[in-house]
Formats: sequence, C-alpha cells, structure tokens
Amino acid sequence: MNKGLRFTAVAAFAFALGLGVNNFAMSELSGVAKIAVVDVQQVVVASSEVNDLRKENQEKTTELVSYIEKARKDVASTTDADKKKALEEKYSKELNNKREAFGQEYNQKMMSIQQNILNAVREQAMANNYDLVIAKDVVLYGGDDITESLKKSVAAIKPAANTKTNSKTTTKKRK
Repeated sequence: MNKGLRFTAVAAFAFALGLGVNNFAMSELSGVAKIAVVDVQQVVVASSEVNDLRKENQEKTTELVSYIEKARKDVASTTDADKKKALEEKYSKELNNKREAFGQEYNQKMMSIQQNILNAVREQAMANNYDLVIAKDVVLYGGDDITESLKKSVAAIKPAANTKTNSKTTTKKRK
C-alpha cells in the first residue's frame, strides 16, 4: 500500500511539474511568435484562377448537356432496336469518358490552384516574418489579418495552363 501511495505522489508531482513547464514554455512562445490569420474563403473567391476554372467548368457542363441532347435525338431517330441499343451503349461510354476526363482535369487544376494559394500564403508569411498563419475562422482572437494582401496577390496569379485551355476554347468557338 505504501508503494502505491508513493507512486501516486510521484506521478502527481511529475504531472504538475510537466504542466508548469508547458505553461512556462507557452508563455515564452507567445512573446516571440508572430501570428497571422487569413480568411481562406475570401482569398479563394478573389482568385482569378478559381474564377477562370468556374467559367471553364460552366462551359464544359454546357458542352456535356448539348452532347446528351444530340445523343438522345440520334437514339430517338433510330428505329431498329439493335442499332438503338448499340447507339445507347456507345453514347453512354462516350459520356462516361467525357465526364471522367472533365473530372480529372478539374481536380488537377484545383490542386494546382490550392498549391498556388498555399505558396502565396507561404511567401507572405516569409516576407513579413510570420511564424504561424492560421485560418481566420479557427481563431477567436488575435493575429494580424493578412487576407487583403493575399487576395491581391492571388488575384494576380495567371498560370500558363489556364491560358492554353482558354485559347482552345476560343478556337472552338471560332469554328
């Protein structure tokens, strides 16, 4: 029984000592750390890349809808049951391939946009000597708000990849 009491006392002392050291370390850190906050949603909305991708996605959705309408008319105009079934399968496969390709392309572009935004945050943090950048919706109080400067830098990003897709789109429209 005496060993159990001694072990409990030592454990309680170690816990109290650890808690004290942790609080001391945190109080030292708060005087040194420079923290920034960012409203991520505002930065994403301000991104020219996101806006371009949104427009491109709307155009591709319109293309898919017109493709579906064309396929329906083509299937409806066919009277032979075997040909009708073959056409339905053909259009179904093509539609699934188009959807998959659009989805993959969208995901790749979105990942690139996310990386560009993260790079802009990193650059701002390094340029202004911030030790930590936190999403604004997670912080209750404190931190320097760098949202506006990030919105400006992210709005100016125009990667070459989007230029290529936009030139393809305008080429298609001319035809």
